Amino acid sequence: MMNTAEIEFLAEQEEVTIIPKFTDQRVVHLIAGDIGPFRAGIPCVVPIWVAKTLRKKQKCKIVAPEWLDIDLLELKLEEEKASRFFTQMPSEHYMGIAHLLLSDDSDIEHADRLRLAIKNIWDVRVAKARASADTFLRGGGRHAGIDYLTQLEICNLRPLLLDALDTKYRLSAPLENFSALNTSVAGSSSLSQSFSSASSSRRSQ
Repeated sequence: MMNTAEIEFLAEQEEVTIIPKFTDQRVVHLIAGDIGPFRAGIPCVVPIWVAKTLRKKQKCKIVAPEWLDIDLLELKLEEEKASRFFTQMPSEHYMGIAHLLLSDDSDIEHADRLRLAIKNIWDVRVAKARASADTFLRGGGRHAGIDYLTQLEICNLRPLLLDALDTKYRLSAPLENFSALNTSVAGSSSLSQSFSSASSSRRSQ
């Protein structure tokens, strides 16, 4: 299972559109794919980590992904609240991408409102995940399937669920051991009676 750093690394590999402020005809060949050429004012698609690097040097403007829109996110929030189940998010790395693109120096419009909308969606989904975990544990379940949880949400929920399962196991283990001990004692008693009966039978013979 991946940790948060590995998940953020995957989010950085997602592609985003930028508008370069420079021209460079060179093409950089990377394992993940080619980058370039760049033409000033002409939109092009690059990995987020490239966009962040160029943005830091004031060499491009980052264009927000289509789903990173305040109206769409507010609709998604209402959809998530209304559903008992998890809804499919517009991106597997919605939280990581928002964190990367909506930094303090972001040139994306309404960055503050977008951050708040993303946080509200995250809070609703995490609360739903915790409630599902509580129901799962109270029901004594051993396995369950949940659709549309993102990797970061799973990573966030995993410590809580594992700790809860471990605690439940520790609390129930003594009772199970006691039951096993009773079974063992009962079995030993039955064996003793059998041996005693057999011995008595031999003596009578």
